[in-house]
Amino acid sequence: MGFARHAFGPRWAAASVLTALALAVAACGGGGNGSDLTESPVASLKLIGTASLPTGTVFEGVEFGGISGMDQATDGSYWAISDDRGGERGTPRFYNLSIDYTATGPVTVKINRQTFMQREDGSAFPATARTVDPEAIRLAPNGNLYWSSEGNWGTTAATLFQPFVREMTPAGRFVREFKVPAIYNYVDNTTTGGRSNKLFEALTVATDGTVFVANEDALIQDGPITTVQAGSVVRVTALDPATGASKAQYAYQLPKIPVDAPAGAPFGPDNGLSDFLAIGKKKFIAVERAFASGIGNTIRLVLTEITDSTTNVSSIASLAGGATYTPMTRKLLLEMPITYQGVKLDNIEAITWGKTLPNGHRTIVLAADNNFTATTQANQFIVFEVLPE
Repeated sequence: MGFARHAFGPRWAAASVLTALALAVAACGGGGNGSDLTESPVASLKLIGTASLPTGTVFEGVEFGGISGMDQATDGSYWAISDDRGGERGTPRFYNLSIDYTATGPVTVKINRQTFMQREDGSAFPATARTVDPEAIRLAPNGNLYWSSEGNWGTTAATLFQPFVREMTPAGRFVREFKVPAIYNYVDNTTTGGRSNKLFEALTVATDGTVFVANEDALIQDGPITTVQAGSVVRVTALDPATGASKAQYAYQLPKIPVDAPAGAPFGPDNGLSDFLAIGKKKFIAVERAFASGIGNTIRLVLTEITDSTTNVSSIASLAGGATYTPMTRKLLLEMPITYQGVKLDNIEAITWGKTLPNGHRTIVLAADNNFTATTQANQFIVFEVLPE
């Protein structure tokens, strides 16, 4: 758990051309991240193995951790983004990792390199102040990277930064910013708009190149966040990779929190949409991550789809109360309570396709945000074989 100005610069036209060319390549069967126009059937998942890098691991002089998003690169390595906002462990950054395994394990993880994200002017985000909250990263069809930020809620102009979805090069250079709907923006953190630390956790690229982004828990105007008594609803927005504009928006229903925190816990339990992975044009595997202090994490992987009957909620100002709409479908794929097949689950916030096994089955890799907490958490990676039927 991560606990965005919408403008297009002079590189926008060139970026649009690159994106259009890349989408043409993808339409011919090219592109990474499963980016052909076929759907990947997912009937069930089989655990292959896990690996962990201990909290406190230092790479190139900076503590590694906070992995909140991950995606497979075209060469088989993985892009992984840290949710270090600046003012914490260092400059906001992303990594390239190698994750190796066979059909029966073991799983090994290696850090290859570290790269700082850059602002529009080419400078790195500051290491000593919170100006961004990186939460998700995906490979773009043209070889660049999409990434999202929850922004940073603050009561002054100097401390408030809005959420965003941007495109950058693999070297971290700014390319463009998508025009996400203003409904997500921070207003007052009380009556309307985004809730602090509850915004763009989930980001994925569909097989036709459409970029989808979603908030972690309900916007203020869409009702209360999840509790042990009731669920909530989040908005999944489809972004056009050619124009950068929003094409449509859909509602995804989060269930109530499955396990309560004990009396006297330092903070209450929560549940949220921490990431999702496109397995078709409008089909996804959603990661629902619930946490109860002193007990642990419950992770649900859910098959969800935008169907012909799913309502485009772009024009619905509030999804609370008497709002009428049909949400995305929801079918439980795998529920992993606190300890699953001997694995104590951590704060899973990332999902990506992995390698294809010799038997032709694809794999999925999950990763945890360790919150840089040495006493109770680690940088956990979990690998599953996808059983198509």
